[in-house]
Amino acid sequence: MSPSTKPRRELSEWTPLPITVVDYDPAWPVIFDRLRERIATALGSLAVRIEHVGSTAVPGLAAKPIIDIDTVIRALGDLPVAIESLEAIGYVHLPEIKGGPPGCEAFDRPPGDPVHHLFVCTQDADQLHKHIAFRDYMRTHPDARAEYVALKRGLAARFSHDRLRYTESKTEFIERILLSAMSRGKPTAN
Repeated sequence: MSPSTKPRRELSEWTPLPITVVDYDPAWPVIFDRLRERIATALGSLAVRIEHVGSTAVPGLAAKPIIDIDTVIRALGDLPVAIESLEAIGYVHLPEIKGGPPGCEAFDRPPGDPVHHLFVCTQDADQLHKHIAFRDYMRTHPDARAEYVALKRGLAARFSHDRLRYTESKTEFIERILLSAMSRGKPTAN
């Protein structure tokens, strides 16, 4: 089916919903593992690795209850087959939603799945390395984790219906953490 004839469905978590930050849920890694298994089966050897990133990947960190997943492919040339394989299990490629710089593509989840964001990134994508560096730093720095929780809860209260302002207001903190995290070299898979 060509992109112009594909039926459009209502987008799930990509539509603006009120921002809520909840306490860490130990079920998040379990949900990620189930999703990773299905994605890995669909993509086979196309998937170099599948990473749980974002706040739900950091034990003890309060977060919006949305699992963030970066699926890594070798090169952009693998993207068409990855799109086809993911669409076969219910994902919808969202080329109009950009999760970051070139090299990362967004997908909407299949109906009925746990709420999650799926990105397919090339292994050299800067955004992928930033996601991993931020996650790993937050896992090993409890003071930064506490500061981030306070910031997110405050911003969620102020900007619960303004996702752009919420996100932009976290930028300075995230950039500061990334500067520290990336100064140690390129992060590795986890």
